[in-house]
Amino acid sequence: MTRVGIIGTGMLGSAVGIHLLDSGFELTAYNRTKSKTDELAKKGARVVDFPKDVAKSSDVVITIVKNADAVKDVSFGNNGIVEGSHDGLIVADMSTINPVESKIIAKKFSEHGITMLDTPVMGGPNVAIDGKLVMMASGNKTIFEKHRKVFDTISNQIFFLGEVGTAHAVKLAMNIQIALLALAISEGITLARGANVDPEIFLKILNSTYFKTGMSENKAYKMIKGSFEPTFTLTNLKKDLDTINEAAMAFGVSLPISAKANEIFQKAVDAGFGDLDYTAILAYIKQLKQK
Repeated sequence: MTRVGIIGTGMLGSAVGIHLLDSGFELTAYNRTKSKTDELAKKGARVVDFPKDVAKSSDVVITIVKNADAVKDVSFGNNGIVEGSHDGLIVADMSTINPVESKIIAKKFSEHGITMLDTPVMGGPNVAIDGKLVMMASGNKTIFEKHRKVFDTISNQIFFLGEVGTAHAVKLAMNIQIALLALAISEGITLARGANVDPEIFLKILNSTYFKTGMSENKAYKMIKGSFEPTFTLTNLKKDLDTINEAAMAFGVSLPISAKANEIFQKAVDAGFGDLDYTAILAYIKQLKQK
């Protein structure tokens, strides 16, 4: 069976790793903060000290880190992936990064004889633990198909989209939906409360219409109870909005609502909501109402 490595064992990376272990894969893991690999170690993962050690022990290395700079650091920095290169090594980047950067990183990997695939996903750790992520993939399709069993284990749906960079572009387009839906639901709840309407009534009506979403049917009920335990932090979504707007500039397109959303999420981070779930944008908006 393909040997898999994971670099970046935050909430998503840890859940992906646990599911791979439960599915019978041999797993090697690295995280800058080593304590974040403890749960994987208990499940049988081999924990190593450097990204190069993950590469040496793996056929497919999955990177799930903060941004493109972090991908570059674990890939090409001291003790990085390229120092553990061997014949047939594949890097599957599951981070959320600018597609322009993805192409640059893939080219640099190719200079070291390593193939990089884009494999960003939709879904949080709560679905990753059961292998029910939705994956967008791009790059060398022959290589992707060679290791398809790994990706099918991680995801229950895969969309292969073409050349490297494409999957990351679509991932950013998807994360626009997350940010704007969170804002729309938050403002709907806030307006309903302002009119002395029970927000559960608002959600019941919304969810009886064409305009319902998974967020309105699930997370919204936690939102109105003030429950913001993070599956994806507000700070991380703000980081993705930065990347979305950088990509838009690189592509020469205008995303006026995403630019405004970026401003709002930045203010929410500055106000101390960054470590909460991204849906805590409701709590930030509520605070504005009280001023």
